[in-house]
Amino acid sequence: MNFRRKKRFEAEVATSSLNDIMFFLLLFFLIISTLANPSVIKVLLPKSVPSQGLIKKQVNLTITKDKEYYLNDKLIVPADLENAIKNLVQNEPDLSVVLRMDATLTIQDLVDVLATGTKLKIRIVMATQSISG
Repeated sequence: MNFRRKKRFEAEVATSSLNDIMFFLLLFFLIISTLANPSVIKVLLPKSVPSQGLIKKQVNLTITKDKEYYLNDKLIVPADLENAIKNLVQNEPDLSVVLRMDATLTIQDLVDVLATGTKLKIRIVMATQSISG
């Protein structure tokens, strides 16, 4: 009689730590994706050929198609735009304003903002969407 046990080797894959790894990867990519595009106000930008990079000290001024003004993602009244920018310029004299304006707005809306910048003697740069193709 043969009383020996048959020892068979079975391959196993340890997946107990795989859930933790996937959780940390998901968390990492969620954090990185929010840093990649911090401005979440949706605006249809006008199109142009890219000409220059961004300025170091900048403030984002976003104007939606409903003429809502956001200064660094904070809603402000259009009448208070000059005072809000003036307060920021006092803290940072080399400040530049990046204007993100909806493409459906009129030229007069652009001129009003540019006149405010000229009055305060600050640099205003208009953000555009690059033309692909």
